[in-house]
Amino acid sequence: MKIQQLITKSLSLSNNAISYYVSQELAAIYPKKVLLESNDSSFNLEKYAEANLCKIQYDAHIHNQILTGWNGMENEIYKHTENASFEVSWQGYQFDILLMSWQEGYCKTRYSWILAESTEVAEKFFAAVCDWNSEIRDEVLVFEDGYWDKNPDLFQSIKSANFDNLILHSNLKQDIQDDLINFFASRETYTDYSVPWKRGILFIGSPGNGKTHTVKALINQMQQPCLYVKSFKSEYATDSENIRQVFKQARQSAPCILVLEDIDSLLNDDNRSFFLNELDGFASNQGIVTIATTNHPDRLDSAISDRPSRFDRKYHFELPAIPEREAYITLWNDQLKTAMRLSEEAVSQIVALTEGFSFAYLKELFLSSMIGWIGTMETGTLEKIMISQVVILRQQMSSTTVSGKDSEK
Repeated sequence: MKIQQLITKSLSLSNNAISYYVSQELAAIYPKKVLLESNDSSFNLEKYAEANLCKIQYDAHIHNQILTGWNGMENEIYKHTENASFEVSWQGYQFDILLMSWQEGYCKTRYSWILAESTEVAEKFFAAVCDWNSEIRDEVLVFEDGYWDKNPDLFQSIKSANFDNLILHSNLKQDIQDDLINFFASRETYTDYSVPWKRGILFIGSPGNGKTHTVKALINQMQQPCLYVKSFKSEYATDSENIRQVFKQARQSAPCILVLEDIDSLLNDDNRSFFLNELDGFASNQGIVTIATTNHPDRLDSAISDRPSRFDRKYHFELPAIPEREAYITLWNDQLKTAMRLSEEAVSQIVALTEGFSFAYLKELFLSSMIGWIGTMETGTLEKIMISQVVILRQQMSSTTVSGKDSEK
């Protein structure tokens, strides 16, 4: 019952005292064993055991606190250990492990104590668990609020993105693919010629012209680990600490793709210098492709936009011209049922009427017109509905542009 009493007693202490008290008591209870203490989030013992890489058995002599949750996306129940004691078997070794959790502010703190026969064995096991949990498998690592979170849902949305259903101007689509294919295939060449094996790519263009779709299609095609940064801001850490954490994880996951969407909103006067120092790490950033996107290149510091050693390739995503609009509208039209489909003459008319439309607005034109058509269900009426929707959407575009300019004044 000593472990049970230890858990109960420690959780009644102040947050600053819990970990020290537990370490002190465990050392007294197990004087002949080595104690390894950690609060590293990569040490997820349950996930490691679920993959059949070790065997765990709860200590039946104490009350193990296990929370039950509901995953509505998968319609399944999941278990989450809060406070528990385990007996663990791994590669012929035996460990006693105590896991505890407590609230600190808005965050949950989790500590693990590994009791082993030797420091070497404890560290070997700890490294194996952390290394396995750090791998990215059928998921995307998303950084937000100062933490990495594995996002399998985003990964599934990426799996549906490809270059076959993407329309871009001229050779842009092929150029981008060739760029990354050649990079990931050329590691030895970079090494032979003492060139840092890293890339910085900047996607530039107004919203709705294919930047995000291209990023997803690249991740899907390259089959490399992907890390996605939503923000460098968090409540309990500085931007610099979070930026350091982002690049640390990217280096551990390399070769990989690091995505910084809307980079102009991620950086400011306070964090820009630190970010650039991390980005410039020649030896330590081997195998990292940093893909940044921006809707507002004018907001980027010249240290980012005009330094080839940082973002050595810039791709511009323009509003679709006539050939791209025709290809996009034809692609959509070919997928429609016969009763809804446009004639060739109607396609040409819609192409002419949508000058200045982004791909996002062309998509909205089809979706809103299809909804309108469902109210009539008459063959040949989609064209008239789309023409009227062009007028409505163009008004929306104008009002959005005006409000955007007003907000920048």
